[in-house]
Amino acid sequence: MFSAALQPADRNPTGLTWPTDPQWGNFATAFETGHVWQLMGSSLVIVLGVVPVSLVAATLAGFALGSLQVRFGRGVLVFFVLGLTIPFEALIIPLYYQAQSMGTVNTPWAVIFPLIGLYMPFGVFWMRAHFINVPRELSEAARVDGASLWREFRSIQLPLAAPALSALAILLFIWTWNQFLLPVVLIADPLQRTVAGALTFFQGQYSLSIPLLNAGALIIITPAVLLFLVFQRQFIRALVQGAVKG
Repeated sequence: MFSAALQPADRNPTGLTWPTDPQWGNFATAFETGHVWQLMGSSLVIVLGVVPVSLVAATLAGFALGSLQVRFGRGVLVFFVLGLTIPFEALIIPLYYQAQSMGTVNTPWAVIFPLIGLYMPFGVFWMRAHFINVPRELSEAARVDGASLWREFRSIQLPLAAPALSALAILLFIWTWNQFLLPVVLIADPLQRTVAGALTFFQGQYSLSIPLLNAGALIIITPAVLLFLVFQRQFIRALVQGAVKG
């Protein structure tokens, strides 16, 4: 992909060889042609609307299903697990009509509301897997010391859940940042979609610039890659923690 991005913009790459005259200007051209800066701002708005709410809802529900004796808790868990089996594409048309009835079509809310709901099954299942492995003795000790349920959650359970929360936040950020289909269907203005929608600007009616397309793709994935590199220890720690305890 990197070598293809450095090919002349009016040519189609024919192999994986390094170009004799790398066109580094393709990245600047792709950034400008794809309106990447504006779309990054639009993506950031959607990310800030989706990720915090999803984290709070998944943490509270995961704690309830994993640590508390909730009535019909097993049935609720099965309901969330079944939600993981529904293909995303099967929900596009119902989501469009729902957004149309709510008057949110062509606004960021048309993407934010559905994504929060679509991420709930995985988020709840992820956080429950953490809380169910926390030793019960910690909760019993907190109750003996007179701590309320909220105090136990805030002072004991939540700090222990930091690795799982950070890993879930990374996943939700990457999924939201790279979301393409939902914004294309629910937002008509190309400049209000997520940054993944920038790739549509490199395809003309009769032509497609492969070098600019690859350059744009590299620009788009850079924030997600950097985020993972910065927080990879927390992400791997959460995965290992779940593997050891599960």
